[in-house]
Amino acid sequence: MVEKIAYRVSAAVLLITALAIIALLVMGLTRADAGSAERSAETADAQQVEPDTMVKDAPELMPVAAADAELTSSAPLSDTFVVKRILQIDEPFVHGYYKWDDEGVPDGELVVTVDLKAESISVFRDGYEIGAAVITFGDSRKPTPTGVFPISQKSKDHVSNIYGTPMPYMMRLTNDGVAIHASDVKWGWGTRGCIGVPLEFARLLFEQVKLGDRVIVTDGKMLGMGDAIL
Repeated sequence: MVEKIAYRVSAAVLLITALAIIALLVMGLTRADAGSAERSAETADAQQVEPDTMVKDAPELMPVAAADAELTSSAPLSDTFVVKRILQIDEPFVHGYYKWDDEGVPDGELVVTVDLKAESISVFRDGYEIGAAVITFGDSRKPTPTGVFPISQKSKDHVSNIYGTPMPYMMRLTNDGVAIHASDVKWGWGTRGCIGVPLEFARLLFEQVKLGDRVIVTDGKMLGMGDAIL
């Protein structure tokens, strides 16, 4: 009887052990399948996220490069050069007088300087003064502004749309009507902010300047040999 009971217990233990092993195998297979599915899902997610990440990161880099390119392209050819020649003027420098001499002067950047206190205009090419004239300029009601102004428009036979008066060889400096143009330059005469120069001087200057060339207007800054034109 005892042997039968021991046999039954052993058989039961073997059965339970076998069932436990089978259960463990089933759980292992299930977990393996689940892990494989989870890794597949992670791989799929990674494949979907990577392109989005690349696209997201690209715009953060592109504006910086574009901004650098824009700054480089818009930088002036030269910010400064020195005066290499001053025109020799032996005649009285009076209203209506001008001098122009560009013979033998090399090509180069052209800069116009205006000194309101000296009532004069100078034209420099590659640092050589090629033209000078006495000017008329703004009166107390409409003073001529000082600063650096690029020439933004040229018009040979311009008529002021504000005052209705002719402005031959107009070279615009500001959007509110200030320009260099031919005028009847006389002592005691003024303008409404514009810089008036003798007719022939205006024609010569008009033929030389290009859009974007700079006009530097000061009130009491004279230039001499070796001085920097800023």
